[in-house]
Amino acid sequence: MHKFILVIMLSFLSIQKDSGKIIARQGNVSFFSYTPVENIKAENNQVLSIVDLKNNKIAVSILMNAFVFEKALMREHFNESYIESDIYPKATFEGKIIDFDPSMKGVQTRMIKGDFSMHGSNKELEIKAKIEKQNDVFVITGSFEAVVEDYDIKIPPLLRGNIAKIINVDFKFEYEAYEN
Repeated sequence: MHKFILVIMLSFLSIQKDSGKIIARQGNVSFFSYTPVENIKAENNQVLSIVDLKNNKIAVSILMNAFVFEKALMREHFNESYIESDIYPKATFEGKIIDFDPSMKGVQTRMIKGDFSMHGSNKELEIKAKIEKQNDVFVITGSFEAVVEDYDIKIPPLLRGNIAKIINVDFKFEYEAYEN
């Protein structure tokens, strides 16, 4: 599955050797949902992302069933009842980093604008991100809020009080030069 996703993303960005593209093969995406009943946290370290430094395009692919929860039952409900990861196996983001200068050393704070697709629904996002260049490694971190109803995720009326309407999502990607 990882290879299939990589092929799709590489074709999206037309990757060629020495083309100024960087890749994060094990990015991290986590989310937190506060509710009066129980907080829900999950983390996913199987996230793939590619940045084209020539045009500042970015693509991210998240395997939804790779999120790890504190409790097995939370993972089961997440994958089977809410995200339906058998039908919608991944979430994706395709966008552009605005006014990003890859030659600049140190830290840059930039907006990333693009389309986030999850559970069969698309939403345009603007995400404030910190980009740090250390030698030949770029680290991009940031966070955004996902509104559950924007992604057509059905929550049974009895459980609405147990699931937050807004989910806080954090991400961190460490990019290195892409080599064919």
